[in-house]
Amino acid sequence: MSKVDIQQQLRRLPAVDKVLATDEVSALKQQLLPHLVDSAVRREVDAARARILDGGDAVAIEPAAIAQRAGEQLHASLTPGVRRCINATGVVLHTGLGRAVLPPAAIEAIRSELGGYSIVSIDQADGARIRRETSIARILSALTGCEAATIVNNNAAATVIALNTLAAGREAILSRGQLVEIGGSFRMPDVFEASGVKLREVGTTNRTHLADYARAINEQTGLLLRVHPSNYKVIGFTCEPTIEELAALATERGLPLMDDLGAGALVELPPEPVVMESIRAGADLVTCSGDKLIGGPQAGVILGKKEWVDRVRGNPLFRALRVDKLTLTALEATLRLFLRPQGPADDHPSLRMLTLGADRLDARAQALAERIRTEAAHLGVETCPGFSQVGSGSMPGESLPTTLVRVTHPDLSASAFARRLRFGDPPLYTRIVDEATCLDPRTLLDENEEADVVRLLKETR
Repeated sequence: MSKVDIQQQLRRLPAVDKVLATDEVSALKQQLLPHLVDSAVRREVDAARARILDGGDAVAIEPAAIAQRAGEQLHASLTPGVRRCINATGVVLHTGLGRAVLPPAAIEAIRSELGGYSIVSIDQADGARIRRETSIARILSALTGCEAATIVNNNAAATVIALNTLAAGREAILSRGQLVEIGGSFRMPDVFEASGVKLREVGTTNRTHLADYARAINEQTGLLLRVHPSNYKVIGFTCEPTIEELAALATERGLPLMDDLGAGALVELPPEPVVMESIRAGADLVTCSGDKLIGGPQAGVILGKKEWVDRVRGNPLFRALRVDKLTLTALEATLRLFLRPQGPADDHPSLRMLTLGADRLDARAQALAERIRTEAAHLGVETCPGFSQVGSGSMPGESLPTTLVRVTHPDLSASAFARRLRFGDPPLYTRIVDEATCLDPRTLLDENEEADVVRLLKETR
């Protein structure tokens, strides 16, 4: 715009009071706090002024138009941050999308048990106060053979409080090949420092022997530690002691052994270690996540020998890291699925998705592609072989064969097309492979979600 046009536009720009006097603003104030609406209007007037001064494209500046945009921006800013979406990425435990999908039993338990007051930490027999994780501890003991168990708010917290409890002010011995970093730059050396524990590294990145641990033990040693490298894999010329060998050494030297398993498998899912194997091997404390391969809510599971679990519970940090009734309810309902003779079976969404066969996935992909061709004819559609991922640092290097549905838009690039789908209702998350927007049927939960996918694609005309 010319300087004259800019000045004319600025003179036409209404004062804030005129916008506030519109019917649109009055309607907004019936829905939201008045001061929020006033602030939104001021921001929109300022934004319109800045756009004019920058010589940008013309924008409607009538009071009603400004009020409407202010309302749209306000509603967008107040949209719930945590809400349902569709995961078509093929990443089963997608950290950005909430990791494990809660089993229906967990959802039902939250709905039915938490509608009013709930028994959380009171004994029904005598009304006395009990530990809130008592019921979950019993289930974990039955599943794994551990003497005791407790719960904190995630596995990072479990690692911190266990290290602090067992070895504060002393050394913990760890293989250099296990100095892991997980998401959010959570690094084992930093965890040691925060826990008040001195890190004693032994061995090399690819080879650590039992003798390396034995030689490093001294009067300052408080703990032997094994950390499962759950988000990467070292292959080739490698060596590390078994958990049984470490347990025997720890017992011989009178030291506790902690095993941080990360994902926490309760059933066989090679190459992930199974929790009960560490318990049987003699680990004193085992930690893992509740929201990865267990498939429940975010939680850190701590289990093992009663002496050490009791010490963790007595740590002053424990109250700061304890979980609430929502987590307890969902985790208990999830764990109960593993008690059944048939196991979790199809009632456990994460395990169901992880174990879907290639033939079944191909059939679903072909059917989905045909529906898209029929109902969204403006799109290009084909199927091709691909791979799904476990996600969340679980089962590194394990790619799961699948069949992808490749969708292309006639007017949009793959990234622009994917972005539009993310703003659908519900948001649809895909992945881009070879400049095409791809859908992986492995992480589509049911026929209703597939129908939503087709509808969302149809709406991109």
